[in-house]
Amino acid sequence: MKPNGLLGNFIWKFAERISAQFVSLLVSVVLARQLGPTDYGTVAIVMIFITLANVFVSDGFGKALIQKMEPTILDYCSVLYFNLAFAIVLYIVLFFLAPLISNFYGTGYEILIPVLRVLALRLPLSAVNSVQQAYIAKKMIFRKFFLATILGTALSGVMGIWMAYNGFGVWSLVTQYLLGTVVSTITLALVLQKRPRFLFSFDALKRLFPFGVRVLGVGLLITGYQELRALIVGKVYSSADLAYYDKGRQFPNLLVTNINTSIGAVLFPKMANEQDNISKIRATMRNSIRFSSYVLSPAMLGLAAVSEQFVRLVLTEKWIPCVPLLQMFCVVYLFYPIHTTNMQAINSIGRSDITMRLEIIKKIIELLLLVIAIQISVKAIVVFEVITAVLFVFINGYPNSKLLNYSIRDQLLDILPNICLAMIMAIVVYLINYVPIGVFLKLTVQVIVGGLLYLLLSVATKNKEFKFIFDIILKGVIKRKG
Repeated sequence: MKPNGLLGNFIWKFAERISAQFVSLLVSVVLARQLGPTDYGTVAIVMIFITLANVFVSDGFGKALIQKMEPTILDYCSVLYFNLAFAIVLYIVLFFLAPLISNFYGTGYEILIPVLRVLALRLPLSAVNSVQQAYIAKKMIFRKFFLATILGTALSGVMGIWMAYNGFGVWSLVTQYLLGTVVSTITLALVLQKRPRFLFSFDALKRLFPFGVRVLGVGLLITGYQELRALIVGKVYSSADLAYYDKGRQFPNLLVTNINTSIGAVLFPKMANEQDNISKIRATMRNSIRFSSYVLSPAMLGLAAVSEQFVRLVLTEKWIPCVPLLQMFCVVYLFYPIHTTNMQAINSIGRSDITMRLEIIKKIIELLLLVIAIQISVKAIVVFEVITAVLFVFINGYPNSKLLNYSIRDQLLDILPNICLAMIMAIVVYLINYVPIGVFLKLTVQVIVGGLLYLLLSVATKNKEFKFIFDIILKGVIKRKG
């Protein structure tokens, strides 16, 4: 593993994701402390439909632009205008569906109508933003995306938090989401200095369509199933159960999504530009799996170990029922980077047909298990998610055993050392739960002990990823002093 532009772009993309999600987390924590689980469950229901709708304007043609070797200005403009028109149509559909969605959940959910209609205004903005992101990814200039996100998150975060403290509740989150997208899109337009031309070609879209529609299909399968689970929990059980489920998923999802999205955003264009060189794709993929497992394993297992103290301190006692769900979700998300890296590698060589078939197989398995679990409890749903997360390591990795000569066995051997180090650290951290001291002090001790122990274990075992990161930091310090 050698330091190169890939790491630099990953750092910029990761910083962009962290800055964006930190504000969302802060606002969410403020709302969770001021609102009860039932109120927060209402927000979670709205986000089900917003997240699903956003897939249509964020995936597909945007990924096809990145996968294409040399996209032209005609390609970019055609995708921009098509996405924008489609987003407007989709907004109109959601606008008129809002009352039906409210009726589906019954009385007490009338707030869903105005919230959904306002938040859906993000769709036309996301249509523009997705093309901007495709251009940035193709040119590997993630630093500019970071600058736009910082401004967007700062302005929207300040407004969202102010509204939350002044009793606006749900609308503080709505404002934060919508304003963040507006500012980010406008700032990117100014930073990139690329004005769209009045160019459009159906032929250009047709050339991008085969790859784009399969990527869109995969995105819909993944996101659709994730949100379907939340929708069913909210309908079959209660909005409080949905709130606990959503909170249990939120924090591990926040950590993993930031790293996972950063890796995927940088990895896909990198491998797509090298799609004719299988050995380079395999090397990039292997480095990504090893590096992400080194970073995420202690984060997920450590969070599981301190989850009870974390929830008591950050969310207060009323959210304690989400602790076991949070712990199980940490195990689920532990395997996400290996899933993402395998899928990105397959897509980078233009085989989105394989990823489509894999997702169909996986969703059939997940739906069958969901039908069983929903009859038992919310915990059973998450237990089955843990089972499928492990199973899908083998399903997602199988094609690359042949396509890239990177077997499942080799992938597991690459991540196993890092997971073992993290497990030792997590066991020690968990035992501190039995020390009779205050919640804040206990959590502080757990974090410090966990971090130091993981570093010491990395040094003692001469961990390659630790050495790589240490060398990068050391060279940066020397360069500054020089």
